[in-house]
Amino acid sequence: MTLEGMLSLDQLGVLYETDEIDTVVVGFTDHYGRMMGKRFDAGFFIEVAAEGGTHGCDYLLTVDMEMEPVPGYSYTNWELGYGDFHLVPDLATLRRAAWLPRSALVICDVVDTDTHEPVSVAPRSILQRQKERAVALGYEAMAASELEFFLYNDSYREVHEKGYVGLGHGGWYIEDYHLLQGARVDSYVGAARRHLRHSGVPVENSKGEFGRGQHELNVRYTDMMTMADRHVVLKQCLKETADAQGRSVTFMAKPHTDEAGSSCHVHFSLWRDGVNAFVGDIDMGGFNVSNEFRWFLGGWMKYVDDVMAFYAPTVNSYKRYQDESWAPTRIAWARDNRTAGFRVVGHDDSLRIECRIPGADTNPYLTFAASLAAGLTGIEEQIEPPEMFIGDVYSATELPEVAGSLAEAVAHLRRSEFARSTLGDDVVDHYARAVEVEVEAASKAVTDWERARYFERI
Repeated sequence: MTLEGMLSLDQLGVLYETDEIDTVVVGFTDHYGRMMGKRFDAGFFIEVAAEGGTHGCDYLLTVDMEMEPVPGYSYTNWELGYGDFHLVPDLATLRRAAWLPRSALVICDVVDTDTHEPVSVAPRSILQRQKERAVALGYEAMAASELEFFLYNDSYREVHEKGYVGLGHGGWYIEDYHLLQGARVDSYVGAARRHLRHSGVPVENSKGEFGRGQHELNVRYTDMMTMADRHVVLKQCLKETADAQGRSVTFMAKPHTDEAGSSCHVHFSLWRDGVNAFVGDIDMGGFNVSNEFRWFLGGWMKYVDDVMAFYAPTVNSYKRYQDESWAPTRIAWARDNRTAGFRVVGHDDSLRIECRIPGADTNPYLTFAASLAAGLTGIEEQIEPPEMFIGDVYSATELPEVAGSLAEAVAHLRRSEFARSTLGDDVVDHYARAVEVEVEAASKAVTDWERARYFERI
């Protein structure tokens, strides 16, 4: 069944001829997870770019957040001249961009202009390789990501001019599940739900979260690659819808010292021949599970440190991991327990593992790729998980902790034999460098906290 908002090239042609759509947004995600690309006249896209693609500067996979070229990458640099890569539209992702006037959107794969092979360090390429690995083992990976965000009544420009302090939160008290506060902001959140539904992203629900002005908007689970694409479309839609309303949202993991952090809870299951392969006849913590479940969980848990830089890719990410904050601080699995890094829920076809470690600032292609790589390695190596934890994980000081900083995470990534063998040396070195750029930038920055603490009294 074709989802509402998804388009074939022929359908786009009809909409162009009837003057309903005149623009196609052609995009991909960079290493930060930001959408980059071009806007095409829809007629030219249909005639030329849909099949022939377009070009972009390869520096886009190495720039920092400020778009400055950064040394230290082998993929591209000044010595190599910062040439082009090829953006090839995946027409299966062609859809209306219902939040934009007269527009469609398509997600591209990033391809080398000489070899015509996928650029190995591009986020979607990394996930595609893990998808192929799962298929070779007879599995289809199914996933969902629950993405949280903060909503403000200030526009992005106003937030910038305020210096990112003194912002007008979308709510003024903790509003977790509050329908009254949800109704107050439904002019925005409701608009986003409708835009997504009309853009080929089927929505489940939205709800208030634990912070002032914090919300969650969930879309339906699907195969892993499609879910990552939906995640990217959702973020772009939410940002641009807020911008159009003179509001703003942030997907920072910890935007405020005194508020909850924003997470990206990742749900995973493996399927074979249309059946959930995690279901079996082994009693494990009250669940009827298969060996695949046991070993996938064991591998996922074992290699958290190795790929933590993908789950928590910024300096800010690590300020979310605080005890009794709803963010996990220790590595454990438990039955429907929100203090654990890994929460097992569901039954029969809905049986799945939820990883609560990634933050809202994560790149979904990288998070899904790292998670699947760890789980599949667990199956291949038959890695047993620890015993199910019962109780408050926050108080269990004997359990291993998640990495405490981005610097610690990148050190784990660089020396990880697992990451190098499953993701590739080029991927590890490329993203370790990307993370180091963030660490270096943070070490030089003077913060508001420093000014407030030291300006007068030191």
